[in-house]
Amino acid sequence: MIEIIEQKLIEAVSKLLIGSVNELLDDFEFAIPPVIPAVNLSMCERTEKERIILEDAYSVTINYIVPETPESELHCHAYASAVCKAIAENPTLGGIVNKVSVTNKKYIPPKVANCGMDWEVIISLRITVEGMNNVS
Repeated sequence: MIEIIEQKLIEAVSKLLIGSVNELLDDFEFAIPPVIPAVNLSMCERTEKERIILEDAYSVTINYIVPETPESELHCHAYASAVCKAIAENPTLGGIVNKVSVTNKKYIPPKVANCGMDWEVIISLRITVEGMNNVS
């Protein structure tokens, strides 16, 4: 059953990225190309409170690869901003989780500027799901 829950989490985050985030990107006053990021899920350490109330905690990383252009840095910030706003508008991913929060945003420029290498945006999320320890 845990694999099903984890799959639901990945699908919910992916749906948020494909739906809400791309809609928010369309609303910017400048053109931001839609990009489908990589989504990675792993368990993370639970707090004592989470152990007591039987909440499972997951760490999700969202990776955007942004081709180098004069607007790359702007695009990176736009992607991160859209993800944060979409999560703020839907912090339970449609009722699938208890809470999603952004824990970190990292912008990685190319190692060598103006050589056609990609930028990368890494957004880290923490997701808590209540009562999963009771599921067998």
